[in-house]
Amino acid sequence: MTLYDDSHAGAASVAALLAAVPATADRELAARYTPIIRFDSREPFLPLAVGYTIFRSDAPSPSFPRTIELRPPDEPPAEFAIEYAIWWDWDIGHLYELEHVWVYVDERGELARVEASWHGGFSNMAVAGAIAREGTHPVVLSEPGKHAFAAAADWYDERRHHYGGQESERWAGVGGVWVTPLFADELGSLRTPEANTLVRTFLQRQRFQPAWDFSHRFEIDPALLVPWSALQAWVPRRVAWLIDTLRQSIPSPERRFWHIGHRGASAHAPDNTPAAIRKAAELAADMVEIDVQMSADGVPVVIHDLELDRFPGYSGAVRNHTWAQLSAIDVGGGEHIPTLAEAIRLCRELGLGMYIELKSGDTIPAVVQAIQKDQLYYMVIVASFRPDWLAWVKATDARIVTSVLFSSPHVDPIKQAQAVGAEYVHPCWENVSPHPHQLLTPEWIQKVRAAGLGIIVWHEERPNEIAVLRQLDVDGICSNNPERL
Repeated sequence: MTLYDDSHAGAASVAALLAAVPATADRELAARYTPIIRFDSREPFLPLAVGYTIFRSDAPSPSFPRTIELRPPDEPPAEFAIEYAIWWDWDIGHLYELEHVWVYVDERGELARVEASWHGGFSNMAVAGAIAREGTHPVVLSEPGKHAFAAAADWYDERRHHYGGQESERWAGVGGVWVTPLFADELGSLRTPEANTLVRTFLQRQRFQPAWDFSHRFEIDPALLVPWSALQAWVPRRVAWLIDTLRQSIPSPERRFWHIGHRGASAHAPDNTPAAIRKAAELAADMVEIDVQMSADGVPVVIHDLELDRFPGYSGAVRNHTWAQLSAIDVGGGEHIPTLAEAIRLCRELGLGMYIELKSGDTIPAVVQAIQKDQLYYMVIVASFRPDWLAWVKATDARIVTSVLFSSPHVDPIKQAQAVGAEYVHPCWENVSPHPHQLLTPEWIQKVRAAGLGIIVWHEERPNEIAVLRQLDVDGICSNNPERL
């Protein structure tokens, strides 16, 4: 069973979708103006189907948050427009991709203008007033792995510089099962931690370095065209089938769990410091666990201990010191206590996710605002030993992913997580037993999975224990030595 052979997929197969669509005049019209897409020579994913909608008057798009206007001010008028909703099973960052091209046709049957989607928005595809075309077919470029459309290669320069190739390499699969407002009702329940781990595993195997040559020319075969309503009805079945196929084909020992540097790579540098974060990235961590609390003057800072007693010459609670006082502390090796904002900037620069543990409740508004400001929903998990604090986070912004920390093997973490809407449970059992992996019994894991929850485990430094944990069905392992993961 593979994801490239869907002959056994029944109603979820591409063949079933395409075979159910009769030839119509609208379909023939859509075929006349299909875009030609130029892909990178190393592009791993190509479109499988295209949903079309024809507009003969202004109307809202059924598949994109915009209104189609045939005669907007200062634009060439069109008699009709064709919306092409282009389906891929995969974006390099997540399961499923839907990008759009809008072709506007004038009264002579010529291209009046062309627009295409770009990371949630859309752009006019004209360059210096001219549309790249082959006859009646506009030509667009597709961003490697991500598929956002451009009219010229230099449109991607800023993103190439900003991300440095991380989107198609380090971040492959980070988005898991993608859920947009369009399919929130149908796909929301499919986005579980287990499904996200399966997607990440598959896409990490597809990671690549783009050539940025756009030499692969792709024509949309008319056979791929279906009315948008048919594609829309098929998508949930397709996504569910893909997840189920991943579940059957990727055994637990092969699943790509998060490699989480505990307080950064804290075995190699002072914990929670910029040096520890940088070292974690160097040692191939996916995320860093950091601890956040508040200074006396309201600055969220990254430090574990509630008291400063371990630093020579300092004492008392962190919350009783100003940021100026805290920033002056040498925490070892010339390193300083960073602010949350500094840690976020550094993690974004290094391509690291963040596993943020709340050490005080007064940090919650600042942490939520930071996630919202930089749209970090797919890069951050907020954790706490206080379920009530996680309930506060969820009440403020339900999109933020949370994790319940607990120390005792005698509590019911499923009930705790369900009570506060958390997605993960995190046993902190490193000191409970000489062999804490034995507490992660198949029955315990199965119960957690049956509840739709993910599992992140304690920071583990013992190679023998790590070797066993790697074989279990978990979504993340923490370690002061992330290279051991």
